[in-house]
Amino acid sequence: MSKSLGNFFTIREVTKLYHPLALRFFMMSAHYRSSINYSLEQLEVASVSVFSLYQTLRDSEEALLPFREKNSDGLVPKGKNVRITTEAQEGIDKLKDDFDAKMKDDLHTQDFLNGALQEILRLMNSTLNKLRKAKQQQPSLFLSLAEMENAVKMVLDTLGLMSSSSYSEVLKQFKAKALTRAKLTEEYVLQQIELRAQARKLKEFAKSDKIREDLEAKGIALMDLGSETIWRPCARNLEVEGTEGIALLRILKTVMTFILSSWSSFSSFLMNRICRICSFIPFMGLADPRPAQQKKKE
Repeated sequence: MSKSLGNFFTIREVTKLYHPLALRFFMMSAHYRSSINYSLEQLEVASVSVFSLYQTLRDSEEALLPFREKNSDGLVPKGKNVRITTEAQEGIDKLKDDFDAKMKDDLHTQDFLNGALQEILRLMNSTLNKLRKAKQQQPSLFLSLAEMENAVKMVLDTLGLMSSSSYSEVLKQFKAKALTRAKLTEEYVLQQIELRAQARKLKEFAKSDKIREDLEAKGIALMDLGSETIWRPCARNLEVEGTEGIALLRILKTVMTFILSSWSSFSSFLMNRICRICSFIPFMGLADPRPAQQKKKE
């Protein structure tokens, strides 16, 4: 392993393109006593996972903000017997039990990150959807969401995955890294979103789909939320990026094959003409190649 072979990277080099939390998540995706295969594909997946995690926490924080402001003395209004849902309680218990079990069992962080943590995040998103659809406030859902958020924050803090920055700030940092990897600016992405919106109005769906697919291949996913379109990082299609180089090599190969085949045909034609000319011209005492009968007639 060395820099000259292109298989050695410093942490500083990696964190120019990927958020440190994504790198930490990636390192925890394998057991600490097992070898880990460093690859951009796995870093892309880790980056998207952490972004989605913080997006859920930020959505939860925003959903709980009005309820917390209204009930400054606590989430549960006085005089009301409000409890978290059975589903939320089971999710929290499973999260804590699984975390304790995996940490005691030789620190199997990868099983926890891909198991119980993902389950409670899905449950939080499901609760958020219920709150958005509810016609009136449901204290039990607010309390459930708050308790799940606290449980997730606790385990993330223990694992070193809890940032001291706000959720919104962390998401901005991840988006900035995504733009760096894509070699794009946010202004360009917003322009593409506007061009796509215009294409959709004109029912030019092929054009709008191409804009979306081109950005997605570079790690920029467009999400339509009603009449608004936002963007977020996604895993880049590294095969497409590699295909550009492969396509160039194929073009060069085709050109060289054409040149060589053309030169081969031309050289054969040229040599044939030279041989025919030389067959009628005795040169430097060489024998006359013409048949003897033809010589006698002359």
